[in-house]
Amino acid sequence: MDMSRKEFGVLRLLAARAGEVITRDELLDDVWGYDQYPTTRTVDNHIALLRTKLEDDPSKPRHLLTVHGVGYKLVLEP
Repeated sequence: MDMSRKEFGVLRLLAARAGEVITRDELLDDVWGYDQYPTTRTVDNHIALLRTKLEDDPSKPRHLLTVHGVGYKLVLEP
């Protein structure tokens, strides 16, 4: 499985704070930085790509969860 640097950065932050909700802005700040501040949709696209690589059924994620209106969290339990 190939993973881009940005995908790895997103996964690294989610894993470091597994079970916690990470806002899109936190992901943008940590992974992209202030000098390359893309839109929050960029985060959504990277999460979607990660789901295709990590989830058994990306349309029904069990590990990379959306917290509507807030951000994302990584759930490690089955």
